[in-house]
Amino acid sequence: FSSEWAAAHFRFRPPHSDLAYALQAGKGGTRAILVAVQAHIISYLLFTRETECTHLERLCRVGRWEQGQALAAALAETLWAAGGGGRAVVCLVTAPITVMPHGGCRANSFTERIQLFEFSEKAAAQGFISDHINCFKGEGSHGVILFLYSLLFSRTLER
Repeated sequence: FSSEWAAAHFRFRPPHSDLAYALQAGKGGTRAILVAVQAHIISYLLFTRETECTHLERLCRVGRWEQGQALAAALAETLWAAGGGGRAVVCLVTAPITVMPHGGCRANSFTERIQLFEFSEKAAAQGFISDHINCFKGEGSHGVILFLYSLLFSRTLER
């Protein structure tokens, strides 16, 4: 992955601002993924989240915790759909380990540390993602790459 991809993570605009619901997107290839997730975030904030606010206020009065919950719901929804409605796979990075690459492959100290977590219920996947949301939105987390891997494994390589 390029340095742009390696640096990409899910980052919201400042909480409680007019654009608190919006993800910040850099230039290039990661935008397509961010836009797809953004659509699910807006859907969650407008139609799923329990609140007494009007529709417009639902988007503007979002705090940091609500941003994380919206992102977890959006990621889980997308992974569940990719898995055909019967499974979702979430990829996270584990502690550094020493792995010798197989013939023709080169180690990048990221892919070798990915661990897969498979879920047969969407709510369980969403709860897990919510508990580990900083793995997707933290600076230096490679959050967009982790989500891309999660999509591939949820969909399966055969499909």
